[in-house]
Amino acid sequence: MPRTGLRVKSPDQLVAESGADLEGHGLQRTIGPFQLVCFGVGAIVGTGIFVGLSDTVAKAGPGVIVSFILAALTCIFTAFSFAELGGAIPVSGSSYSYTYATLGERTAFLVGWCLLLEYGVSVSAVSIGWGQYLNELLDNTVGWRIPPALAEAPGHGGVVNVPAVIVMLLAAVLLVRGVRESARATAVMAVIKIGILVLFCAIAFTAFESGNLSPFAPEGIGGIGAGASLAFFSFIGFDAISTAGEEVKNPRKNVPLAILITIGCVALIYCLVSVAALGAMPWEQVGGKPAALSLIVNHATGSTFGSTVIAIGAVVAIASVVLAVMYGQTRILMSMSRDGLMPRVFERVSPKTSTPVANTWIVAVVFAVPAAVVPLDVVLDMTVIGTLAVMAVVNICVIALRRSRPDLPRRFRVPFYPVAPLLGVAFCLYLMYGLPLLTWAQFAVFLLVGAALYSLYARKRSRLALAGDAAPAKAPRSL
Repeated sequence: MPRTGLRVKSPDQLVAESGADLEGHGLQRTIGPFQLVCFGVGAIVGTGIFVGLSDTVAKAGPGVIVSFILAALTCIFTAFSFAELGGAIPVSGSSYSYTYATLGERTAFLVGWCLLLEYGVSVSAVSIGWGQYLNELLDNTVGWRIPPALAEAPGHGGVVNVPAVIVMLLAAVLLVRGVRESARATAVMAVIKIGILVLFCAIAFTAFESGNLSPFAPEGIGGIGAGASLAFFSFIGFDAISTAGEEVKNPRKNVPLAILITIGCVALIYCLVSVAALGAMPWEQVGGKPAALSLIVNHATGSTFGSTVIAIGAVVAIASVVLAVMYGQTRILMSMSRDGLMPRVFERVSPKTSTPVANTWIVAVVFAVPAAVVPLDVVLDMTVIGTLAVMAVVNICVIALRRSRPDLPRRFRVPFYPVAPLLGVAFCLYLMYGLPLLTWAQFAVFLLVGAALYSLYARKRSRLALAGDAAPAKAPRSL
């Protein structure tokens, strides 16, 4: 039952509704544990390390290593919270659904609104970075580059970023074909890009010089903190695992396990890459440079062959992130639509492919626009602040659910409770503090728009309010 003054949907009702949707006309449980880990790696490893590393280095210098550790700690504490909630409430809505079950509908809507930044806007940022390495690959193999007018955003020497639009449309095509096909493609691409990053470390360490790490923090503690805020973008996506809750076999066990394995593996790889990169080449020559990993490999080997391999890996890696993050966005919109907080078109599932076809194409087309015309740095900062805000709320949700439903079955429990979730909140706020004032102002406006949409549209159409707490779940309409 909802608490006084709040519209709260119980975990049991959320799970029951997701189960109802599986009776022959909804999502199907086809994803196993290995595919789920690959999906997590696919959602994380991409633009942040292949493209964003140079921007992080420009802020922190060799101290970027500490920046990555701070970002990783933030994710580890929050990953504990996602793991507990993902096992207790195995549904597609991720942090939106967890908030609905603990803090109420209004806060849940704002979390879902912020998830448009984490998933929708971030897929635009990822797509922008894909074009940089595609150009690097074309230059190394055929000696031709896409003209800047068709590969950059306005204000950065271009008119429209065509590669960014193309990769989003290709991901949409694969997603509407079916989850099984998408999961297999993501698994293959995840293995390829991890192999490429291991190869990069092996090459870069051959040119390692300890002198390149001095001075370690040329911009001081402030530079490391600002770098950590940017480095956090490299970890965005691990929570996408929880958006697959309704399509995973044995989700109460496999969702928490996949989250913890994924974040641990990625944190280790990122720390190795940052040490190898900054040891191989002076930070002043890396900071702010496009396709930084290819640049470092060229420097270490004295040829372009290694950078060609890195570029291939980056093209594959970033494409898989587009696929995984777009998947997550469509499932969150589906959950919000199922609750009446978004138009019903987002919950319709094709009986032929068991995928939300219209939802997928709307997401692809809408977020292709910022990918085509907005510079990467603008998109990146908004993605980071929105994601950090959501993760802070998720840590609070763990505490709230422990108090409201101590009896709820949990396959995984946050260690060192309540210290770990409180530290998760603190780290999120610290990284948010390191973002520019302009980003804070833009985020404040974004939240005000979300609050207005809830009051004027979603609040009146909420199925929880219209039908009452005990009303049976309504199944999504088929196409």
